[in-house]
Amino acid sequence: MPQDPFEWTDDAARLRADAGLVRTLRPRTADATLLDLASNDYLGLTHRPEITEAAAAAARRWGAGATGSRLVTGSTELHAELERELAEFCGFEAALVFSSGYAANLAALTALSAHGSLIVSDAGNHASIVDGCRLSRAETAVVPHADPEAVRKTLEAHPGRRALMVTDSVFSVDGDAAPLTALAEVCRAHGAALVVDDAHGLGVLGEGGRGALDAAGLAGAAGVVATLTLSKSLGSQGGAVLGPARVVDHLINAARTFIFDTGLAPAAAGAALASLRLLRGEPAVADRARAVAATLYERLTGAGLTAARPDAAVVSVRAPSPEAAVGWAAQCRAEGLAVGCFRPPSVPDGISRIRLTARADLTDQQVEEAVAVVLTTAP
Repeated sequence: MPQDPFEWTDDAARLRADAGLVRTLRPRTADATLLDLASNDYLGLTHRPEITEAAAAAARRWGAGATGSRLVTGSTELHAELERELAEFCGFEAALVFSSGYAANLAALTALSAHGSLIVSDAGNHASIVDGCRLSRAETAVVPHADPEAVRKTLEAHPGRRALMVTDSVFSVDGDAAPLTALAEVCRAHGAALVVDDAHGLGVLGEGGRGALDAAGLAGAAGVVATLTLSKSLGSQGGAVLGPARVVDHLINAARTFIFDTGLAPAAAGAALASLRLLRGEPAVADRARAVAATLYERLTGAGLTAARPDAAVVSVRAPSPEAAVGWAAQCRAEGLAVGCFRPPSVPDGISRIRLTARADLTDQQVEEAVAVVLTTAP
């Protein structure tokens, strides 16, 4: 009798269950009433009527899908318009839109490196960056978190090699910001490129939400490339790479996640463009997102909990154990509050947490309600 080729998945499932690491899908309803501090909708734009109408209008005009890869039929005037306005808003020469932020990171890291080159990667980087490094065929050196001196020593140990350093601008687990100015100085001194994933900075940091690179004075700087997502502050879906025009031209010709992937759906492009224009017209929403995060931090730490000081809109609160984190998040949900939950092996430092994401559209009363639930359910 032939062996079942997927029998091994049963063993894997048992191991996950024994370790308490089973992931399950929990579809939400359209009329869900939970107070949401778990999503990445930092500016609260996902359900803004002008954004959803822009998505619908784009679908009516351009169709439900992009119909093909960007190099065949998947590029529309709408995509080009979004790229122009993204580049202008964020302060870069050019932009290229992808179907996801994940695809944008894979593109930047695989197309801007090669076999024999060096990538220096922060230990706290997102999984999409980790995967991009693995796929790049470059040698990857993982350095301690937020440590420019470690980056300097690594680059000095590989003189004459083509190199780039990659980091998140704001790290999604603890909400801390990378020391971008110091990293840029190290890279510049050693002729290395700097690639920054600004997924959690766009819409929250910088002048009017222009991002962490704007805040650091690095937007459009020589040797600097940014990646970002359209699915967080802009409330849509998709990703982009921003940088010099010659870098974008290279990605069009060399990035496999651009060449061989279907283009971003017009509805997502239309929503992102509308959100970008709204952000330009209402820059105070970026200030409000940061203010909500600061209030959450102050109220929770003032009550005795241990939380990481937020540099953007993420507030990470420590739990005493993985089991406690899971139970805490479940108790919050039972009390009407959705929060994130992080535990090993998803967190490289082994510290379990619940994560609250601030939103610009939260009222002061909702913020106080969230604080009350977190405190009353704390383990």
